[in-house]
Amino acid sequence: MRISQLARSIADSPTLRLNEEARLLRERGLPVIHLGIGEPKNKTPINAILSAANKLNSGDVKYTPTDGTPGLKKSIVKYTEDNYNKIIAPENILVTNGAKQSIFNVIYSLIDPQDEVIILAPYWVSYPEMVKMVYGIPIMVSPKDGTFYPRMEDILEAVSSYTKAIIVNSPNNPSGLVFPPEFISELVEYCENKGIFLIMDDIYHRLVFDGVPCPPGYQFTGKDIESTNLIVTNGVSKIYGMTGFRIGWVISNRRLIEVMTNVQAQMTSNPATILQSAAEGALNGIQSYVESLRLTIENNRNVVMQELRSFNGIRVQKPQGTFYCLPDFRAYSEDSVELAKFLLEKAMVVTVPGVTFGMEGHLRLSFSGTVKDITEGIARMKWALDPESPQEIYIGDRKLTRDWL
Repeated sequence: MRISQLARSIADSPTLRLNEEARLLRERGLPVIHLGIGEPKNKTPINAILSAANKLNSGDVKYTPTDGTPGLKKSIVKYTEDNYNKIIAPENILVTNGAKQSIFNVIYSLIDPQDEVIILAPYWVSYPEMVKMVYGIPIMVSPKDGTFYPRMEDILEAVSSYTKAIIVNSPNNPSGLVFPPEFISELVEYCENKGIFLIMDDIYHRLVFDGVPCPPGYQFTGKDIESTNLIVTNGVSKIYGMTGFRIGWVISNRRLIEVMTNVQAQMTSNPATILQSAAEGALNGIQSYVESLRLTIENNRNVVMQELRSFNGIRVQKPQGTFYCLPDFRAYSEDSVELAKFLLEKAMVVTVPGVTFGMEGHLRLSFSGTVKDITEGIARMKWALDPESPQEIYIGDRKLTRDWL
């Protein structure tokens, strides 16, 4: 079989691959702890369940408009006004099969072959692959000062006559850091002046800790929705813990929404009718649910930081949002892929190699699970890597002895 060159050039998703590996190990009865998955262990909001059930019970489950049901779009209009202080119209919204499709629709609709898209490292693994899928060129900008914060001067160095867009994800997956308002303000002003599209992935925008400000990009532009270069993507997966529902949306000017709607019509048509009803229920339901989830995740963040501080040899920057941290494990290995494989083999703990996020020598750890998984998972990692940790450990009902340090 002859596979296309483009398809062969696209890397697989490490998170999905690791999810599958963990599933297979668990099916064999092995006590695997998954610190790689970005999925809260919450129950779906009751309003989402009831809304989906009502639609299902009605028996009227048919096609919807490609760009989303009027009810869900009305809910997104209100959500945007409440959380972004921005007035938009239903015509400024495209509902998609998850925020991932929102971002791909934007990139597909804007980028021509050889156009450049600046991606700030550390970055979500799919950004560069999406750009390559439309024959664009991803340009990575990495912090030069040992932090996870990009500098405006580094971005300006990367800009060329081919630069079409910049992607920003704050709070950031995988680092958990929130970009300062001053940085977002400067970046918005620069993109507006230069005619560069600023794609803002806001999927974690309400999962912020310690009162850290995370203002929307709209706050820093005087342009209206039809003339701004800001494009915002969001969804229900993270802030409502509705990862399996696959409902996202993108907000932009009407012309771009029309183009993206046409693109989506040829790819997937409308998102599933029942799942749109569920998302509408979540957006219209009691929003204290989001705060409850945020507090749970913040407590998990505190636990993971406490556990990691006792781990000799690693450095970690305190997450300000999301449910990820990105510790530096270079004291143990410069090769994050081999290190992740080692921890899965020896300690049965799933982590995600930092190299896939543009940060070699790091591992992404998720603290979206239970406190028990966090504490036991890090204890196993310490046992496998830190020579000062106890030499013996119980994993499941088996007592293991470390004989490689």
